[in-house]
Amino acid sequence: MNTDILVPKVVFEQLESGHPVVLVSVVDVQGSSPRHQGAKMVISNDGQSYGTIGGSLFEARAIQEARDILAAHRSKFMDFDLADNGVDSTGMICGGKAVVLLDYISVAKENIELFRYWHDEAIAGNCFYFLTHVSDVKGEISISGHSLLFRDGQVLGYSPLTVSQLNKIKTELRHISSTIIIPVENTHVVVDPIRNLKTLYCFGAGHVAVPTAHMAAVVGFRVIVIDDRVEFANTERFPDAEQIYVIKDYGGALKRLEVDKDSFIVIMTRGHQYDGVVLEQALKTEASYIGMISSRTKRDTMYQAMLIEGIKKQELERVHSPIGIDIGSETPEEIAVSIVAELIKERARRVK
Repeated sequence: MNTDILVPKVVFEQLESGHPVVLVSVVDVQGSSPRHQGAKMVISNDGQSYGTIGGSLFEARAIQEARDILAAHRSKFMDFDLADNGVDSTGMICGGKAVVLLDYISVAKENIELFRYWHDEAIAGNCFYFLTHVSDVKGEISISGHSLLFRDGQVLGYSPLTVSQLNKIKTELRHISSTIIIPVENTHVVVDPIRNLKTLYCFGAGHVAVPTAHMAAVVGFRVIVIDDRVEFANTERFPDAEQIYVIKDYGGALKRLEVDKDSFIVIMTRGHQYDGVVLEQALKTEASYIGMISSRTKRDTMYQAMLIEGIKKQELERVHSPIGIDIGSETPEEIAVSIVAELIKERARRVK
């Protein structure tokens, strides 16, 4: 499950059950690190962890510290040296440094409501920012509140910021693409961008689609499967898919779909004639990524026919075909790895 959905879900469910949690976030990275700024996990009151900030001793130490914080009811920043060069290091060989915020989230109605709202907004595909307001008093930090800041300027939750301070934050947001700590007078604000969950439309429910849909869901895509065969397109074969559509034919395959700039399209139907029908429709959308499973020979034959029909060459240049990163894959599972690797690469490139 995508972290931006898993984290708030775990938090509000734990709080509703009467259990405080620690929200662990990587808020600064210098050099190489196992996870990026913004990586998060949640530590529940029974010591269970959800999500990851990179594993190894780095994560183990954060989990241990989180347990102490649960007992003390107090948040803190921790500095981590990720080089394997001494007794105080994490034993890792990344060679960088990281700052982690361990944020104690108490059982309070406003916290339950805020994290539930975060979850619901992320599920809905909306983009916003999660703000943690931090005060530093004599070396000890205090969390004065959490809030969600939306792109239209709406603020939900508690924010101690004045109008001018909030405007400063908004100005800074134009230049950030990952978690950042922004100083505001005598306080700091940790700003986490919560981005739209990318939707993967998988056309075709055959033997390659099964592992592709599963892996795509694991790495944080919202997966929708479309096929014209009910015996293939079903929840038994695709338990990770958010939606499964059984269509009459591929002629109107995209009519009921909300394909936008955050959409990824993978075409792997049971025949090249159907692939071509879907591709023609896909090229009329704003999809961020279009990939089609095919050999180069069959792809070139299809493209030639489409060029004759009036489709422009630059339109076809949008398509990733043969689909996937070349890793010498042969089995359906290996092909799925190559496809999902390319999806991850494209998603990361477009975020940057």
